[in-house]
Amino acid sequence: MTQTLILASNNAGKLREFAELLSPLGFDLKPQRDFDVPEAEEPHATFVENALTKARHAARLTGLPALADDSGVCVNALGGAPGVYSARYAGEPKSDARNNAKLIQDLKAHADKSAYYYCVLVYVRHADDPQPVIADGRWDGEIVDAPRGQGGFGYDPFFLLPELGRTVAELDAEEKNRRSHRGQALRQLVEKLR
Repeated sequence: MTQTLILASNNAGKLREFAELLSPLGFDLKPQRDFDVPEAEEPHATFVENALTKARHAARLTGLPALADDSGVCVNALGGAPGVYSARYAGEPKSDARNNAKLIQDLKAHADKSAYYYCVLVYVRHADDPQPVIADGRWDGEIVDAPRGQGGFGYDPFFLLPELGRTVAELDAEEKNRRSHRGQALRQLVEKLR
């Protein structure tokens, strides 16, 4: 028997990644837009607070369990920016192309290109769940100045994995899910849910 789980996001890339990883566990992952849930505000300065806010918002408006993530790329030379502001780094409206252009421009003056993807996942059984299940993951790499690869989304074409000599956008979905910050966080979440 499958259980409907709301993904507190409308990001098609995240939906694909999470659905692949959650389907064997009996979850039928649905994006919040299927329930006319508007995006939640993300007013907080931390990944965990934003993820919890999004999960509670989706659960409250649907009456169903919800899963939310807050994730982004953190660049060491930029003091961790764009961090929680990754999706809107270049302002509104959200645009991967403009975000990447701003990141490359902001990094031009820095020799250190090291960065990491960070993800916090929050699962709530209901909107007022006093014990949300929280997991996180980190994926280290570095930023390159020219895009490589056709896969992934967001900063993936610019996020190089030095040990592989490839960007995230050059990985197939299975390898990305196995290695990624989201994959790490989701496996940790699954263990906690068991």
